[in-house]
Amino acid sequence: MTIQITRQPRIDAADDILTADALRFVEDLHREFDTRRRELLLARQLRREQVARTGRLDFLAETAHIREADWQVAAAPAALEDRRVEITGPAAPAKMAINALNSEARVWLADLEDASSPTWENVIEGVRNLRDAARGTLAYTSPAGKPYALRTDVHRPTVVARPRGWHLSESHVLIDGERASASLVDFGLHFFHTARQLIANGHGPYYYLPKLESHREARLWNDVFVHAQDALGIPQGTIRATVLIETIPAAFEMDEILYELRDHASGLNAGRWDYLFSLIKVFRDQGEAFSLPDRADVAMTAPFMRAYTELLVKTCHRRGAVAMGGMAAFVPNRKDVEATEAAFAKVHADKTREAGDGFDGSWVAHPDLVPICREVFDAVLGERPNQLDRQRPEVSVTADELLDVTSASGSATEAGLRTNLAVAITYTAVWLSGNGAVAINNLMEDAATAEISRSQIWQQLRNGTPLADTGEQVTPDLVQRLLAEEVSKIAGDVSDEEFENHYQPAARLISQICLDDEYVDFLTLPAYELLTDAAATVPA
Repeated sequence: MTIQITRQPRIDAADDILTADALRFVEDLHREFDTRRRELLLARQLRREQVARTGRLDFLAETAHIREADWQVAAAPAALEDRRVEITGPAAPAKMAINALNSEARVWLADLEDASSPTWENVIEGVRNLRDAARGTLAYTSPAGKPYALRTDVHRPTVVARPRGWHLSESHVLIDGERASASLVDFGLHFFHTARQLIANGHGPYYYLPKLESHREARLWNDVFVHAQDALGIPQGTIRATVLIETIPAAFEMDEILYELRDHASGLNAGRWDYLFSLIKVFRDQGEAFSLPDRADVAMTAPFMRAYTELLVKTCHRRGAVAMGGMAAFVPNRKDVEATEAAFAKVHADKTREAGDGFDGSWVAHPDLVPICREVFDAVLGERPNQLDRQRPEVSVTADELLDVTSASGSATEAGLRTNLAVAITYTAVWLSGNGAVAINNLMEDAATAEISRSQIWQQLRNGTPLADTGEQVTPDLVQRLLAEEVSKIAGDVSDEEFENHYQPAARLISQICLDDEYVDFLTLPAYELLTDAAATVPA
């Protein structure tokens, strides 16, 4: 075995996760699939270069026969038939995992990806927490002595784990001296340690798959599933996956993605910030035609977003898969009753739109929002587990409609630019401190928010976007001035130690990637190097 762990995680029971057999399983996955993963990442670059030349994306001619044929994905297992309310949150720390499992949601998206800062400790603790949750033994006692335990008087959510995306590597796992795929590390350790227990519980190893950009990437996941099930002697089709359609290329391949995963697919999910982030990234050379207003103004009711979500519902239901709505990110503020009531009203309206459009369930970020989402979907579904019977034959979506970014109302403002700078810096700083789910301005934010924020800044700089509230044009000098002002405000709100260790590095990184002529594909790639460097300096 030539797999190497560069250092032991500084958490209890890490050896129980990083066993020789588990690492051998991860190494096997890496050797079987990592070359294809790297080839597919190169294919992403080539496709992006083609878009830069043509300014277009379209439905694939070579897969028209799949879109036109009659076929369906495998029927959902009982544990995934009713997904009317799903709560999202990181798999570590244990306190947050326990709160999610006690929330009375139907499903918990146990996040090892965007809502998690991938410190080595968080990665391994997340897997350990999910193993203990499957066993029913997950518990935690706070430093103040407050105990947290799994409730036995409520229906516990079905766990759907989200591994990191294909583009990420794990610096603490080396195979032949090279970093392992973070996707395969997360999936491999989770599957190895939980699959049999989850099956015994009447559930199974279920996954959310992030950041896919093509059906070929879905095919790779499907091959990983087949291989993993064979390796552990688990029946084929036991694994089930829900794919996040959160990139613009994937929006043109929904049918094909489900087809590639058809023996393991259970649904698709409509993201928001990652989808907008992807639009900017893919069409960043195309000028004002793809320039978005302030991100707070881009509602799901914008025509190009409606085209995306309606196509998703129609595609899912035609293929027998559930359609999952997007995130309600509001975090109740118990000190501000009026703001909380307004947030609840917005969540209710958003979920009402989704249920009315045919979605089978939706996401919330806080346990207090679970009853609101459930109430809305209960009113539409009643005793039915979903609304797969609502086929939406009237929906017909063209490539032009998916790409009609100019259909969004609103404008770019200095206030929006300041918000983007502040959120990008604040989120990145907290991420560097080891926390990936961050409450900012009464919203639960994850990496997707920072990605859209810094991408908008980069886009506005490239386009010299005029700001509606000041009349100024976005220039490097303006961005640097506003960034300095926002950093100064932040410095007054955090300790000197926090500012020096996390906020200053975050501000430097955001400044660099926004002002650089070359667009950085993922903020988390350079941020991960800072995270890894910082961890290496902490004494064992």
